[in-house]
Amino acid sequence: QVQLVESGGGLVQAGGSLRLSCAASGRTFSSDGMAWFRQAPGKEREFVAATSPWDTITRYADSVKGRFTISREAAKKTIYLQMNSLKPEDTAVYVCAVTIGRLSTSKGAMDYWGKGTLVTVSS
Repeated sequence: QVQLVESGGGLVQAGGSLRLSCAASGRTFSSDGMAWFRQAPGKEREFVAATSPWDTITRYADSVKGRFTISREAAKKTIYLQMNSLKPEDTAVYVCAVTIGRLSTSKGAMDYWGKGTLVTVSS
């Protein structure tokens, strides 16, 4: 069993930055793929960023490429999402997820989910 707890969300002005954290517990961490998704009000959950086992490959949605960075701190079993140049359309609940032993960007492929943290970007 894996537990994921996100933190770091909040209210920020457009152009600002936030760093989200997702702390994992319950199993091996570095050998799993990790991802961030987001869900805005009234919209479907969408992929944001992912990192492969051992962080050899990263993937980003086109909408966040060049602004967001996913990273992992294995000793703390924590992944991060550094979000810069935030826009009002980035407003959403951000959720982290695990794929056991592989990289995936598909929400249907995730094995475990956190509960999310709300990010609100004001214009």
